[in-house]
Amino acid sequence: MPLYVLRKTGLMRRGVPCSQRHVCVSFPIGCESQLSGSTNKRKRCERSKASRSCVRQCVTKMCSRMEHHAGNYKKIFDTVEELAEPIPAQVTGVIPPWLKGSLLRLGPGLFEVGSEPFYHLFDGQALFHKFDFKDGAVTYYRKFVRTDAYVRAITENRIVITEFGTCAYPDPCKNIFSRGVEVTDNALVNVYPIGEDFYACTETNFITKVNPETLETISKVDLCKYVSINGVTAHPHIENDGTVYNIGNCFGKGFSIAYNLIKIPPKQKDKVDPLDRAKVVVQFPCSDRFKPSYVHRFEFIYNYLYLANLRENWEEVKKNAMIAPQPEARRYVLPLDVYRVEQGKNLVSLPYTTATATLRVDGTVWLEPEVLFSGPRQGVILTIVVTPGAGQKPAYLLILNAKDLTEIARAEVETIIPVTFHGMYKP
Repeated sequence: MPLYVLRKTGLMRRGVPCSQRHVCVSFPIGCESQLSGSTNKRKRCERSKASRSCVRQCVTKMCSRMEHHAGNYKKIFDTVEELAEPIPAQVTGVIPPWLKGSLLRLGPGLFEVGSEPFYHLFDGQALFHKFDFKDGAVTYYRKFVRTDAYVRAITENRIVITEFGTCAYPDPCKNIFSRGVEVTDNALVNVYPIGEDFYACTETNFITKVNPETLETISKVDLCKYVSINGVTAHPHIENDGTVYNIGNCFGKGFSIAYNLIKIPPKQKDKVDPLDRAKVVVQFPCSDRFKPSYVHRFEFIYNYLYLANLRENWEEVKKNAMIAPQPEARRYVLPLDVYRVEQGKNLVSLPYTTATATLRVDGTVWLEPEVLFSGPRQGVILTIVVTPGAGQKPAYLLILNAKDLTEIARAEVETIIPVTFHGMYKP
């Protein structure tokens, strides 16, 4: 009989007695065969729900004595509420008159459901943020993305789908063979356009169609129905014409794994959904099916695809690991009086190193010419400055001059804004 008890990261298959000298909960495998008919099924569910209620009571006591994983950073795990309507921001400085559009951002906003907390920053339920710019004024608005993970959690008042670092309780009304593994659609990472539509995304095969004006959730989309992938990055490459390229993994026969580069065309003249014409451009087989690489993003350089693949084998890296059983911080002072040093003389006099530091008359350092990019251009940089926790200073949107990073303006809002991950500017 497997026994379940909640640890810090979720349910473990161990019979660990609680403080009352009894096991918190047990779900006997095969007990369904002892009952038949709708009446017995209803009794089984009622008994299972009662057991789940019992385990929650025990778990609540355990959680109250257990420190949150975030430690001193727990303030960034504070749940916030969505807004009923956009709120005006207090602008300091002058916003450029040509700045018109919306800054769209995504991140976590709900960090507990009922008495069950999310233990990782990547687990909080998706919150859609928007800063609107019009005629020198700024408004702020946010709404939760109505994903299946969010709706089911709110409906059942518990975490239903396992996230990145938080395990969900198994449904006691299902047997071990019908539970299966559910992939989350918690689209809290990024938002990008496909054709005329906008989609919130995470790194699974599910993306969520959203309205960038009202922030309403429209529909859930399974990319597996269009192309052969099991998960894609949250950082697609978008061409000037609107073509979307992305990389995802694909699981095949015999536990084979490959990376598929997919292409989604831009807006179609015949009004067909671009997703219906998505296709796999090229496939990269994984050299070791038991050690697949994690692909976070990729780049296009002219006509080349740049994919930063991980090492084939990381075993040799372990040999370079160093462990400090009693780590300590040390401060080193180099007593150099550069004004008394002869010009052109090496300042490094240590006998065990070949490093050099030569002082030049003009104060410059000689380097090989390497042109990486042109100089800064005219424009602005938009960034959200957050101060999590009640009683803190209001959050604000900071507008910087892209050429010299000086502050142009800021727009403060009288509400707490949680941490956001990625987003885009919509003109």
